[in-house]
Amino acid sequence: MAEDIQAKLERYRTAPFDARFPNSNQTKNCWQNYLDYHRCQKTLTDKGVDIAPCDWYKRVYKSLCPISWVTKWDDQREEGIFPGKI
Repeated sequence: MAEDIQAKLERYRTAPFDARFPNSNQTKNCWQNYLDYHRCQKTLTDKGVDIAPCDWYKRVYKSLCPISWVTKWDDQREEGIFPGKI
């Protein structure tokens, strides 16, 4: 399984189509992948497992989200005032 994930990450160019977000406005897709990355990271870290599979979500949100949003959300998480449920 890890080889499959690594192979997908190597071929990764930009965020693939996600049927949950069919419209051209990708704001919700950006938000959801940001949350999914941090949820995945938290879950796998708590289990003591390698977090490499979470990198997919990170690459997707990094390609979709403006840097200013990510910076703001990271700052909010550090301050404990992030509005999302992670």
